[in-house]
Amino acid sequence: MLGKPEYNMNELFAQLGLDSSDEAIDRFIKNNQLVKEEKLTEASIWNDNQRMFLQEEWEKDAAWVEVIDDLNVRLHP
Repeated sequence: MLGKPEYNMNELFAQLGLDSSDEAIDRFIKNNQLVKEEKLTEASIWNDNQRMFLQEEWEKDAAWVEVIDDLNVRLHP
């Protein structure tokens, strides 16, 4: 029986079309901190396709949701 695939932050950044190296991810997170009230999927740091992917995966509670949640936590100080 196959379960949900497990993804990591590097794969999420690659899926979003961003540099997926550890250094680039750390830099992106450091340079794009969100204010407490700002929702991840409404942040101006995403283009329309990235925003749509994040929103759809979050709403479906899909295989990416744990990594997206981790990114959300890391982007909020």
